[in-house]
Formats: sequence, structure tokens, C-alpha cells
Amino acid sequence: MTAQTDTTGPVTTVYQVTGMSCGHCEGSVSGEISQIPGVSSVKAVASTGEVTVVSDAPLDEEAVRAAVDEAGFELAGQA
Repeated sequence: MTAQTDTTGPVTTVYQVTGMSCGHCEGSVSGEISQIPGVSSVKAVASTGEVTVVSDAPLDEEAVRAAVDEAGFELAGQA
């Protein structure tokens, strides 16, 4: 299931990330995803594993997967 807004404005997508357990984890994931071109905000929540990303356009899931992998976690897909 995809949680996205109308593509004429900012797009909000919620991803599920496994392995986050603390604020440091949230920061690592947020920091890596925020480097993807077009991303304007990232909010990671370790307790739920949800990462909410706001971007100018829909993101390539492989780019998000690579960023999450770089942070040391695994992208389970879109929430």
C-alpha cells in the first residue's frame, strides 16, 4: 500500500525500515535519506519502523533502499 499525496505538489511517502531501535538509528536513516535529491524532510520513528519522507516528486525506491542500506538498516518497503 502506498501513502502518497497528489503529485502536483510535495509527495509524502511512508516507508517501513527494519532494525531501528533508538534515536541514533533514526538519525542515521534520516541523514542518509535526506541526501537524496528532491527530499525536503524525513522523519524516522524507531518504535514503529516508519520513515516518512516528503519530496518534490515520487522517489525511486532503489535510491531509498540504497540510502537505508548505507545507514545499516533494511528497507522492508512502503508502509
